[in-house]
Amino acid sequence: MMIKIILHGANGYMGRVIESLAAEDPDIEIAAGIDVVDDGTHNFPVFTDINACDVTADVVIDFSVAPAVDGLISFCEERSLPVVICTTGLSDEQISSIDILSKNVAVLRSGNMSLGINALLSMVKKAARVFMPAGFEVEIIEKHHNRKLDAPSGTALMLADAVNDASDEKMEYVYDRSGRREKRSSKEIGISSIRGGNIVGIHEVMFAGTDEILTFTHQATSRAVFGNGAIAAAKFLVGRRAGLYDMLDVVAVQGG
Repeated sequence: MMIKIILHGANGYMGRVIESLAAEDPDIEIAAGIDVVDDGTHNFPVFTDINACDVTADVVIDFSVAPAVDGLISFCEERSLPVVICTTGLSDEQISSIDILSKNVAVLRSGNMSLGINALLSMVKKAARVFMPAGFEVEIIEKHHNRKLDAPSGTALMLADAVNDASDEKMEYVYDRSGRREKRSSKEIGISSIRGGNIVGIHEVMFAGTDEILTFTHQATSRAVFGNGAIAAAKFLVGRRAGLYDMLDVVAVQGG
């Protein structure tokens, strides 16, 4: 069955990546795009107003910017259209709206679409259960290209949440120590952001103990890894019942 996709954020870098990947995939077709301008470079119609999009599709893939997600949520709600939300930097209110949407529509939201990162989340959670009771402290460092708008990255927050979940949600996230003149608390998770050049994405989770340090590192060398993950997620959502899914659900299906 040919799966028809609406690409929300068609002109963005990841939109272009998905467009290129879709051209090589016989099972999917980009039926329409949505972006602030139609630059005439796509082989599908691009709507500058999401509410004007009248193209029939099976699922939406979203790689846009946070302010555009509000309109996307309403669009998918009105059309009962499944959606893969990859945009990061969302507000608590937007996340709550996505949760409400998932009561009626199949939604997959993830701060990172790669298989490696989602495997890392599982490993970090297991490590936290071992090392946190032993007094280890956690620092997360994320590095991205100079065009990334939000900080910290959605993936860094996912990693912090994995540690926090394993610690019964007792940890405080600390993003900047410049205004602190005090000893580091054992209940902190430090999160640092680096921006420069064309770094696709590097995430490090450091467990620092007395006389020893353990570091988990994931490095993406191409944005295709995120595009392939988003396409796999879109295929996964088609025909699914309403609910909130994540990439671990996709990985479980692909693994049989």
